[in-house]
Amino acid sequence: MPLKTYTFQQDNNYMADTKDKDSIKPLYDQLLPQLADKLYQQLTEVVPLFDDFSLERVADTWTKDRDNPSDKPISLENGNVAQIGLKLQLLGFQRAGVTSFDIAKDLVLKLEHTTYSVGPDKNTTWVEKRYFQPWTPQELDDVAERLASEVIDAITEQLRQNS
Repeated sequence: MPLKTYTFQQDNNYMADTKDKDSIKPLYDQLLPQLADKLYQQLTEVVPLFDDFSLERVADTWTKDRDNPSDKPISLENGNVAQIGLKLQLLGFQRAGVTSFDIAKDLVLKLEHTTYSVGPDKNTTWVEKRYFQPWTPQELDDVAERLASEVIDAITEQLRQNS
């Protein structure tokens, strides 16, 4: 069993620096909503072009953690999920002369033993952080801008193919 490292917090508590419920919950409950807000701000002019829009938090409760095998069910509460993230869907692009289309994009936080990576899929890393390492406002903006840019590129490509 791997050793746990600890980070001293200002409130005199020690928090484990490894993947567990206490390290995953703040990412799911605090970081993902912040990133969702920033992403939505980046896409305010794009959203009205579609009939429907959804942006939701997701947790992968199907993939077993290869680094920490357990008989416990995979869940946020058990701290053994492999990925969490955001799922963005823009459905039914509406513009005269253009065939309707949908856009779907993900933001994936791949949860490793002592770090997690953030990117558009589990194989692409834009940012890597240790658990409990704070995010700067600029880092939040940068990730939201990158994902918004991918969304706009996908819309542009669809429009190019439809013309």
